[in-house]
Amino acid sequence: MLVSFSSVSFGYGGNLIFSDVAFALNEGERVGLVGENGAGKTTLIKLLLGNLIPESGEVIKKNGARIGYLEQNGGYESGNTVYAEMRAVFKEELSAVEKLAALNSEIASCAYGGKEYSVLSAKIDSLEKFIASRDCYNVDVKIKTVLNGMGFEKFYDRVIDTMSGGEKTRLRLARLLLENPDLLVLDEPTNHLDVKTLFWLEDYISSFKGAVFVVSHDRYFLDKVVSKTFEIENKRLNIYSGNYSKYKILKAERYERALKEYEKQQEEIKKLQTYVDKNIVRATTAKSAQSRVKQLEKMDVLEKPYLPPRPPKFNFTYAQQPAKEVLTISGLNLEIGGKSLISGGQLQILRGDKVAVVGDNGAGKSTLLREIVKGGNPAITLGRYARVAYYDQEMTNLNGENTVQAELWERHVSYTLCEVRSSLARCGLTAEDADKTVSSLSGGERAKLALCVFENAQGNVLILDEPTNHLDLPARESLEEALKLFDGTLIFVSHDRYFIAALAQRVAEIDGGRLSVYDGGYESYKSAKAAAEDVQRQAEDEARRNKSNEEKANFYRSKKERAADAARKTQIKAVENEISALETRENEISVLLSDTAVTADFTRLREITDELQTLRDKLDTLYETYSQLID
Repeated sequence: MLVSFSSVSFGYGGNLIFSDVAFALNEGERVGLVGENGAGKTTLIKLLLGNLIPESGEVIKKNGARIGYLEQNGGYESGNTVYAEMRAVFKEELSAVEKLAALNSEIASCAYGGKEYSVLSAKIDSLEKFIASRDCYNVDVKIKTVLNGMGFEKFYDRVIDTMSGGEKTRLRLARLLLENPDLLVLDEPTNHLDVKTLFWLEDYISSFKGAVFVVSHDRYFLDKVVSKTFEIENKRLNIYSGNYSKYKILKAERYERALKEYEKQQEEIKKLQTYVDKNIVRATTAKSAQSRVKQLEKMDVLEKPYLPPRPPKFNFTYAQQPAKEVLTISGLNLEIGGKSLISGGQLQILRGDKVAVVGDNGAGKSTLLREIVKGGNPAITLGRYARVAYYDQEMTNLNGENTVQAELWERHVSYTLCEVRSSLARCGLTAEDADKTVSSLSGGERAKLALCVFENAQGNVLILDEPTNHLDLPARESLEEALKLFDGTLIFVSHDRYFIAALAQRVAEIDGGRLSVYDGGYESYKSAKAAAEDVQRQAEDEARRNKSNEEKANFYRSKKERAADAARKTQIKAVENEISALETRENEISVLLSDTAVTADFTRLREITDELQTLRDKLDTLYETYSQLID
């Protein structure tokens, strides 16, 4: 057991967040935590870490347990380069390797079998065991594996303080993986990660030996990584075995079962109460009625199963169909800040197509969408009657000084107040929210307002840039369902692979300046990419084999050359042995020269110094010979 909660309750200023929370996190477990925005997920993490103290109950942590925490959008301040910062994780390991090298150098100058030699030998033995246990010689391999997997292969020398917020959060995650804690606590770890990095992270965590406790809105990630799901709902913690998809099934089954039991009991209570009401005043039946009263009093009345608030209900409609050819991109060259993003791009989108635009971070996905929306590029042609509605992930089109109600009403002055309020309510914004200023909204509330504005634009071509950011899981699923039902044209960018898989009929990928189109859904795209990578890998393997065979053929062209190489190796070995013997004698003479009895005998001293000079002359010759042989 790493951490346990025992009847834990917590609230802020009299507002109860959750109560009677009880669970244990064990070694090697993979747990996902889900719940609506504001349900208390981050609060529970802070209690787990010890940053908050429970109002009642107890949080117990195993002594010595190492917990690594990735805070959502957490900062990372350092003047170090990326690689130097990662090497700092392995300070003990790197120090041990340096100490071992120093000790080996020191023991080489000691007399064999002496006290100092024995002490140094014991220290070397202890260090070698430590180095083996920590795999110290593979520190750089570990660092490069994680940095390359997290997308930093070209940024080893980048100074951390010059990086963006998203890059810093991603680097913080890389460092946590290298620290290899007993428990990895991750709050929205998939934010700021492109699809390729997400797949790498899922595989890495699957092989991670410690326990994982993760909060995420990424359903694909939760399905791949976790084997148990915790849900905070109605101020309580419910525990389900299985990943996110399994949790959804089990939750629905639990609710149906609880509702049937509740309704059955209510029916029984109603029958008993009806009997009591009819018969309690009659002398002939009062006794049996009183018996039923006692039965009602003893009954453990079930609480009505909690039905969570309805998620937003989005509905995308339009007034007029566009022409068949909605969007044509031909010979598009796109760059930003002098960096080429797309060269000679080609893309044809027809009415009713649903196209996902994918690619690594910085590939140009959002830039492409903005270029389409902005208009004026001769390489981009919108079809006749195409009415574009655009959802910007930064939500820059919202006026922070407006009230929520005014933000929608100013765009649609013909709406009645009832129509404005109804539209906001369908998108998950209450009457209380309507009077708030836009700047005071949470990230999730701003996203719902932006989607409400987007919905009311009534576009027949919907262009969305990361629409699921800031939305909780029920809201994501509601948006997903509404876009499935939308019969117009959809072009979108998303890191939510569940969302992509549910909607995309085609995938447009930006990679290395190329705009490539894959017909079929997300799974077809993944299969095509995997097949292409296999072909490339096989070609690279074949090229390596050919190169290796060519090198071998060039190196061993004849028996004569092989014989000459064998003779050279024998000569190298003989020279090494002779150098070793002379160095041993040199050390012995050095010891004699420190003996006062020897230095007092002039004749003996002369003989020894002559021998030492001769020996060093021979060593100089042998060193030169050895250098020529191995060159």
